[in-house]
Amino acid sequence: MSDTTANEPMRAADGTPLKRSLARALRRQKLRALGLIMPLLVFVIVGFVFPIGQMLMRSVENSVVTDTIPLTVEALRDWDDDSGVAPPEEVFAALAADLQIADEARTSMTLARRLNFEYSGITTLIRKAGRQVGDWDIPNDGPYREKFIEIDDEWGDPALWSAIQAYSGRYTSGYFLAAIDKTKVTGEIESRPANESLHLMLFGRTAWVSALICFMTLLLGYPIAYLLSTLKARHANLLLILVLLPFWTSLLVRTSAWKVLLQEQGVINDILVGIGLLADDNRFQMINNKLGVIIAMTHILLPFMILPLYSVMKTIPPSYVRAAKSLGANDWTAFWRVYFPQSIPGIGAGAILVFILSVGYYITPELVGGPTGSFISNRIAYQWSGAGNWGLVGALGAILLAAVLILYWVYDKIVGIDNVKLG
Repeated sequence: MSDTTANEPMRAADGTPLKRSLARALRRQKLRALGLIMPLLVFVIVGFVFPIGQMLMRSVENSVVTDTIPLTVEALRDWDDDSGVAPPEEVFAALAADLQIADEARTSMTLARRLNFEYSGITTLIRKAGRQVGDWDIPNDGPYREKFIEIDDEWGDPALWSAIQAYSGRYTSGYFLAAIDKTKVTGEIESRPANESLHLMLFGRTAWVSALICFMTLLLGYPIAYLLSTLKARHANLLLILVLLPFWTSLLVRTSAWKVLLQEQGVINDILVGIGLLADDNRFQMINNKLGVIIAMTHILLPFMILPLYSVMKTIPPSYVRAAKSLGANDWTAFWRVYFPQSIPGIGAGAILVFILSVGYYITPELVGGPTGSFISNRIAYQWSGAGNWGLVGALGAILLAAVLILYWVYDKIVGIDNVKLG
């Protein structure tokens, strides 16, 4: 560093002002730190932020109708859906022109599938009309209102046009309404028919069964974690290996094993019949229902409760309990008033982990749940791979994400997220 006078700034060894030199060094440090975390940042953006953003966008995107039948959408703006009659000739003429273009561009079936999610049967109507409009001379073959009604009487039903009008915007709340068993095909939000209402029941079942699994893992995991934390290191390590052993086995294998054990002619029923506790013609039904899901998922998720509990219990000094007993507390009082409160951070961490994993579980409910044991995740998978309704998949996923975030917020308010410890 060079010498300075009272009127000159301090300088570094290379002659640059010290302040500038320090700022440059600090900038280099920040760039180096950014370079080190860049792989993680890219991974989070590509693997987490971008997919969630896409899911949220698909849950409200509705450009198919506007892009495929723009003339019809424009003509329908002036139609009053409360009039009780089908739209005027202009709307049918616009639809004929739109369908002719869509048929040539092979986009009419995309439109039909989109509208069929909201109005059952419209795929058939569009397919039948598409076969006819290709031969029409649009400027000269009108009027088209009668032509469409001749193809199918349902084209004259105002409810059909209300549905098209209700879902003609570029963005829609229709997927979220469908996710909570509502619809607005008539322009007003109303409940879907009972035979089409499924999602709210599945959300409720998923939450209830997940909470029960969470409680069961806590009930079984707490004594095991306590035993692990109090054993000598040699024995604790051996027991810990047994706890971790399921992680080294495929989830599919473990679920299939439970399917073998729990079925009506399975190992558990055979043992109960063999020792005389159960009549051969009165075997337990433990598979393809909620009971099977609870048993299998409790076993599969048990390590996720034990490990956070164990990591917290290891940090609880035994001297606290001994001090409580020396002051006159019995075993239960020493445990409940001294030991248990200190293990709550582990309970919180394990409970959050198990519940969130349970809510999103798919394989186990799919294999052992049956019709009465399926979760909302199974419905999402069906809408994705079976129906191809990506908008509804996005809406269901967004609701699931919001529910987990609300749970996280409630937990933070009641217990405090700072108290969660994973090790």
